[in-house]
Amino acid sequence: MAASSSSSSPAAASAPFAAPGPHRRPGLALRPSPPTPPSSSLSCCRASPAAAAVSSVSATAAPNRGPRGMGLRCRASEGAAAAARKEAPLKVMISGAPASGKGTQCRMIVEKYGLVHISTGDLLRAEVSSGTEIGKKAKQYMDNGMLVPDQVVTDMVVSRLSQPDVRERGWLLDGYPRSYAQAQSLESMKIRPDIFIVLEVPDDILIDRCVGRRLDPETGKIYHIKNFPPEDDEVSARLVTRSDDTFEKVKSRLETYKQNSEAVIPTYSDLLNQIDGNRQVEVVFNEIDSLLQKICENASSNMLAKTNGKPQDSKDTTASKNEFRGIPTRLNNIPHSREIRKYFYNDVLVATRHAVEDKKTRLQIDINIPELNPEMDVYRIGTLMELVRELSLSFADDGKRVKVCVQGSMGQGAFAGIPLQLAGTRKILEIMDWGEYGAKGTFINFGAVGASEVDKEDDMFILIAPQNAVGNCIIDDMKAMTDAAGDRPVILVNPRLKDMPGSSGVMQTMGRDMRLKYAASFETCYSFRLLFYAGSFYPIMGALRMAYPNKYEIYRRVDEPNGQERYVLLEEFVEKPTPDEITNAFRPRKNENEKSASGFW
Repeated sequence: MAASSSSSSPAAASAPFAAPGPHRRPGLALRPSPPTPPSSSLSCCRASPAAAAVSSVSATAAPNRGPRGMGLRCRASEGAAAAARKEAPLKVMISGAPASGKGTQCRMIVEKYGLVHISTGDLLRAEVSSGTEIGKKAKQYMDNGMLVPDQVVTDMVVSRLSQPDVRERGWLLDGYPRSYAQAQSLESMKIRPDIFIVLEVPDDILIDRCVGRRLDPETGKIYHIKNFPPEDDEVSARLVTRSDDTFEKVKSRLETYKQNSEAVIPTYSDLLNQIDGNRQVEVVFNEIDSLLQKICENASSNMLAKTNGKPQDSKDTTASKNEFRGIPTRLNNIPHSREIRKYFYNDVLVATRHAVEDKKTRLQIDINIPELNPEMDVYRIGTLMELVRELSLSFADDGKRVKVCVQGSMGQGAFAGIPLQLAGTRKILEIMDWGEYGAKGTFINFGAVGASEVDKEDDMFILIAPQNAVGNCIIDDMKAMTDAAGDRPVILVNPRLKDMPGSSGVMQTMGRDMRLKYAASFETCYSFRLLFYAGSFYPIMGALRMAYPNKYEIYRRVDEPNGQERYVLLEEFVEKPTPDEITNAFRPRKNENEKSASGFW
């Protein structure tokens, strides 16, 4: 059928990645959209009505919901402005001290404007793993315990900036350049940003965020002596200071950042915008957003002046509006592209942060893209670890201490062992790149699954694919750990907690109801899986997605006449839909009394 040719053909001309808009609940709106400007003053940073309608959702299919927030990119709301952004995509550099909130602001910028987020750590890993010429050079230095030279790092950045997605969407350079030599290398190649943003937070505030924290050893609750003091004197009397919340350790990291910053800023003094980062996250982003909006509007105005206010190419405008398909395409092509992986990492991160901000403490993430679906293959450890790292570093950027946990060997004697999917995972965690500001060992630590792994200093826990094995059950250790964690968040990434046969080959029955009840106590904050005909993994028929706090969404994959594909929203459910409900969503509407057998899984 038609789906066969479009699901897997790598030669098809479709872009492999098309990001949907942010799915924020009303309470997290960053700022209200400005009123629609007159036609003579177009803003390029607002999605057009046509772009918002790409999901092809009728008013009856999604009652009481506004547009689905398709305005990720800095793009035009009309033709000439679209042409302006196509000619000059937004280019941003951002710098900020550790714990300044830079990571959070980067996430929000990318979420709204659709820029390609570029950090040197990600580039190093990608180039080395891909075995490129630049990656081989970098690996030689890394294997010998040496810093990668400025020129090698710059070559990687320039190579990434030259790729089609960056030229089309624009870029956000995060914490780069870090030295005068790196900045001058970019200058010599005429690579300059539209704006250089520096988040300014006083040293005493940054230090105070760490050294001012206090721990209640009885409840595990975290306080701050100024910003979040204890409720009464009794609690205050028993508070203790964490061992690594010292002035000296935090001060050392700040000094390293300052040296780098002072070397770079003179090169971009004419583009410098210093932002007071010592405010609420939304307030800081509003100021950044305002600066970026002005850049977009100026670009639109300049293009309108050149074209006498007329669109340059209406065909290009239409094509641009149709780019937003909501879900990445070509998902049967594995390994997935960097853009597809980054899409899912960000999608998971946004939903998880919303859930944590809503004080949810028992969460699980179920993401079964082909690279992470154990029903098709064992986990691709690299992809799973990248996802965990994105989550961990994001929370660490907010000053949270995150413990990443992998279950150890279970059972005794002949039945001792670890699930195949997790073999070597702990070692990979230890050797991964966790950033240049000492996050690993300070804000991010590693452990196993069990009550003994819960330390007073930990703020939250991420468990990597906890799962039962034949003859062994991980749930008892998990329950002991969550009991010890108290009201601190525990996040399961791709858990597999169904009962397995006992050592005698007989299903475990004693306490089964309690185990299943405990496994069900974790609330899903993100879920994604592809839909196929029962018993097959080809072709892709659609997808089931849920990103907290939104509903479960069923999408149909649609083949386009030009050999491309897109995903169209069919129906939404408050609870996870059953196989019958999924099947019926793909069929024409029938009488409510008619029932049909399940055909999708």
